[in-house]
Amino acid sequence: MKTFKKSMMILGVLIAVLLLSGIAFLYTKPFGAHPAGERLKRIERSPHYKAGAFHNLEPTPMLTEGTGYVEVLYDFFAGAKPKEPQEPLPHQKTDLMALEPHENVLVWMGHSSYFIQLDGVKILVDPVFSGNASPVSFTTKAYAGSDIYTPEDMPAIDYLFITHDHWDHLDYPTMRRLRNKIKKVICGLGVGAHLERWGYASESIIEQNWYESFKPKAGWEVHTLPARHFSGRGIKRNQTLWVSFALISPVARIYMGGDSGYGKHFLDIGERYGPFDLAILENGQYDVCWKYIHMLPGEQLQAAKALRAYTLLPVHSSKFTLATHDWDEPLKKIVENQEKSVRVITPMIGEKVNLDDRQQTFKRWWEGW
Repeated sequence: MKTFKKSMMILGVLIAVLLLSGIAFLYTKPFGAHPAGERLKRIERSPHYKAGAFHNLEPTPMLTEGTGYVEVLYDFFAGAKPKEPQEPLPHQKTDLMALEPHENVLVWMGHSSYFIQLDGVKILVDPVFSGNASPVSFTTKAYAGSDIYTPEDMPAIDYLFITHDHWDHLDYPTMRRLRNKIKKVICGLGVGAHLERWGYASESIIEQNWYESFKPKAGWEVHTLPARHFSGRGIKRNQTLWVSFALISPVARIYMGGDSGYGKHFLDIGERYGPFDLAILENGQYDVCWKYIHMLPGEQLQAAKALRAYTLLPVHSSKFTLATHDWDEPLKKIVENQEKSVRVITPMIGEKVNLDDRQQTFKRWWEGW
């Protein structure tokens, strides 16, 4: 009996140590910080913040009706594994340092990371250059050939846009290494708490609520707008605001959608701020089990039409496996479903998109390699 009691005591101590270690891990720097003080007071004044959390404009359950978390976890971990690339993905690495100031270009870097230069202004969106999209480096690893850019490849960035604080959009190692290259960061309410913990100066951070705006320079407007999603880097969700952006300049009108399920906000944004020359919309990591927080195939085209967008760039694919579909399915489906009313472009990772050329064509690079 004494041996049994001793064994149970040791087991209890080990469990306590593991629990305490797990809790301590959640407070390490990569997890950022929860809003507090004046930042939290501003959040509490938002009409979108109720009962201690942000809410979407329309009811948005995490899982589709009739679906349970046990079912989803079983499918993800024990179901048939989605196809992943067996060879490095084709890519073209554009030298961002060598761009001429007059070039109006976009370079997609896989998943939801991309660089834009408009009228000499350099913009970076949701950069994830660490090789994984997770708090631990051995999970959610980038596909070979998809992770070709590093923070050191970036020129000085005038405006860094962060759509929300999920690990596949806000990457601590990348943000830490980019810090001295970033002049201003634009993000949703609360995200600045993460950035300040990571050494970003408060005066360099512009935090906005939905439907707030500012003017970076004469003739330019940035509108921070809704998305239909959620946020959170740890256990507690929706403490920071997930957003999309409308960038309106004399050179181009661009909608940066971030992560979003299909919703009525697209039509509202199109009516208020459209038409857009380009809409950048998520196309990947979807599942019928979570259809309200990520668009299913075909909904990207509906959203582009609601936004009154001439060109659609599908992103949120080709770098990480975060759902149960094959890695190339999103690209196959969007070109199969495309309509004449919306131009769909599919550049390779790193390939230069000329924003002044509406006739530029791109290969179906995911085929036949």
